[in-house]
Amino acid sequence: MKYFRLYTPNPDPHDIDRIVDALRRGAVIIYPTDTIYAIGCDALNVRAVEQVCRLKKIDPQKARLSVVCPDFSMLANYARVSDTYFRLMRRNLPGAFTFVLPASSRLPHLYKHRKSIGIRVPDNAIAREIARQLGNPLLSTSIAAPDGESEYLTDPSLIQETYRNSIDIFVDGGDGSITPSTVVDCCGDTAEIVRQGKGELIE
Repeated sequence: MKYFRLYTPNPDPHDIDRIVDALRRGAVIIYPTDTIYAIGCDALNVRAVEQVCRLKKIDPQKARLSVVCPDFSMLANYARVSDTYFRLMRRNLPGAFTFVLPASSRLPHLYKHRKSIGIRVPDNAIAREIARQLGNPLLSTSIAAPDGESEYLTDPSLIQETYRNSIDIFVDGGDGSITPSTVVDCCGDTAEIVRQGKGELIE
C-alpha cells in the first residue's frame, strides 16, 4: 500500500498526478471526503469497481452505488437532472450530501440495469481534485469500523492498519468524520431526505 499525506485547500499536484496515474491503472484507494473516509476507484473501470464491491462484500448489481464528481459539468454526464433539482443542488453543493438521481446511459455496463445513481460533490478539495484530474467520477463507499469502534473511521493511522492489505493507496487528509452524508432522493416529483446525515439541506 502506498501512502500520501495531502492538505487542503491546495493538495500537492505531484501527488495528485501519482494517485491519478494509479487509478487509471485500476488502483483501489481510500481517500478523504467531507464526511467518512471512502473506498473508491475510477468509477468507469469495471474491474476496479468489482474489486471494491468484493472488498465491501456487496453485490455491484444490487447495491446502491455512489460516485464523486468534482463539479456540475461532470455529474451531468452520468445523471439526469431536472431544472428544479439542479437549482436545489446548486444551493447545497459542494457539501455533505448524496443526491440520488436517475442514471444516464453513459455509465458502463456494470451500471446498465440501474435506474438511479448516487452523486456526491463533497466539500473536500482533495477528493474533488482527484476526480477532476482523473477526468472520471470516483466510486464512493464509506469505510467500515471494526466492531463499530468509531476511532477506526476518523484516525488515519488506524484506517491504514485496518486496510493495509486490502487497498493500493491510502490518501491521508487528516482526521475523518463519523457522520455520513445526507441522502436526498431526487427521482420523484419532490426531493425526499431518506437519511439525515451531516448535511442540512437548504430547500
